[in-house]
Amino acid sequence: MGKVGRRDLLLALPLLFFSLFYAYPIISILRLSLMPAGVLEGEAILRTLGSPSFRKVLGFTVGQAALSTVVTLLLGLPLAGLFARYQLPGRRLWQAMATVPFVLPTVVVAAAFTALLGPRGWVNQALMALFGLPEPPIPFVNTLTAIVVAHVFYNLTLVLRIVGNAWSHLDPILEMAAQTLGADRWRVLTRVTGPLLLPAILAAAALVFLFDFTSFGVVLLLGGPRYATLEVEIYRQAVGLFNLPAAATLSLVQLAFNFALLYLYTRLQARWVVPLEWRPEASTARPLRTWEERLLAGLALAILFLWIGLPLLALALRSVTPMTLRKPGEPAYYTGWITLGYYRELWINRRGAVTYVAPIEAVRNSLLFAAATMGLSLFLGGLAAYGLAGRRRIRWLDPLLMLPLSTSAVTLGFGFLVGFSHPPEPLRAWPGLVAAVQALRTSPLLVVIAHTLIAYPFVVRILLPALEGMNPRWREAAMTLGASPAQVWWRVELPLLGRAWLAAAVFAFCVSLGEFGATALIARPTMPTMPLAIARFLSQPGELNLGQAMAMSTLLLLLTFLGILLIERFRYRGIGTF
Repeated sequence: MGKVGRRDLLLALPLLFFSLFYAYPIISILRLSLMPAGVLEGEAILRTLGSPSFRKVLGFTVGQAALSTVVTLLLGLPLAGLFARYQLPGRRLWQAMATVPFVLPTVVVAAAFTALLGPRGWVNQALMALFGLPEPPIPFVNTLTAIVVAHVFYNLTLVLRIVGNAWSHLDPILEMAAQTLGADRWRVLTRVTGPLLLPAILAAAALVFLFDFTSFGVVLLLGGPRYATLEVEIYRQAVGLFNLPAAATLSLVQLAFNFALLYLYTRLQARWVVPLEWRPEASTARPLRTWEERLLAGLALAILFLWIGLPLLALALRSVTPMTLRKPGEPAYYTGWITLGYYRELWINRRGAVTYVAPIEAVRNSLLFAAATMGLSLFLGGLAAYGLAGRRRIRWLDPLLMLPLSTSAVTLGFGFLVGFSHPPEPLRAWPGLVAAVQALRTSPLLVVIAHTLIAYPFVVRILLPALEGMNPRWREAAMTLGASPAQVWWRVELPLLGRAWLAAAVFAFCVSLGEFGATALIARPTMPTMPLAIARFLSQPGELNLGQAMAMSTLLLLLTFLGILLIERFRYRGIGTF
């Protein structure tokens, strides 16, 4: 079989997985919404697209996503360069801290920012006590600022991981040569380093924009009723008004917009990617030598802590600090007392609920799902990345495989329930196969499949720029010396791309740990994940339930932090170095 034939086979499994577990469920739910009687309801579609509210929602969705992406890049690119070029003390701790937000459910993040900057948050309470103010001086909740700050909080790690990975392997000799020819630091950055990093920057920017464009929980909980993205409007039309044709129409607009964006991005990436002589990370990072470098590094890390670490700290403090009332009818405030009572309550089933699951069970379920998701995502995403690398004529498949990232997780969950309840007509000739498909609806395997659909695009987005940026002569040299394709991958490509594979594994693991929307619809009540356990507590009124939700959120935070640290430590023992 020729080279092209082998590359096509690499794409066969990812495309089959995409067709069975994404395209078919989405088509099923769209057909149910837009063709309930078997005929397309064109009038309802045109009415939705022609309404002033649609133009307003679309304009705000694009505007807030663009603004959030720009702010994320402005903050993330200098930090990516700092982590890539300098040997920082506690570097792994800083990187793990920046990655943790990516796994937290939006309801928890909203609670963390409310505890920090809300009307009764730590900051406003401190300022009111310090200056004797009668009202909170910082209006944060229900503002556009809250939406942008939370989006940066979530997505900063995408820039740090993707751009930082590429930056850490750039040969510093290129920059030194430019400086020798008289270029100052700014010209070196804009004329040499920037163009070489452009594919990685585009990859990070595309992912950040997609997550901001499809934002739901952040806008709903921190933006308030004044703001609505397409995702929020889809939820309102489908759940609040039960207007399925309008919700389906908005979903199609969202998918079309994101496909066009991803297609443009993949075309630009294929045009601008440059094969590089990558260097090991140990030879490109150097210690902080001058006081100016130490000062700038200290300021950058301080900003990182204020933006990322402080909300996480506020969340952890909220889990051990109860609230009380000044007087009946007056606002609650934090007592300042430290207690582990909320954590002890996690192990007590006071209501005698049949669906009660001990926290250790939710932790175990989350870890099992995350490990399975990580393995399946690396396998499918790796095959897709290798099958697409360097093949411009089929690059339209790249944005197609990315579509799960731009699809509402709730929509995907509904698609599973609808699609697998009524298997496609060709399968009905085999009753056993139909029964197996219908049984999949209640199987834990469906949770892994749903998580993989959302996670494997990260693997493709991280591995593809790295593959296309690697010098092809290294593969050719190894094959000339008699190495088989498997030996080339194991002895040459894996050591060179180890850090990219590790970054992909981290994101796949974190996506699974924090996924909530689809899991809420398809997971069995007796096998909840940690986000589902958090949502159960938040759905019930009372200070005790809120405290338990914060305690479980803190456990999820610590679990993610330790997991990322272990992966980073494993990398420093050899993976990703050469």
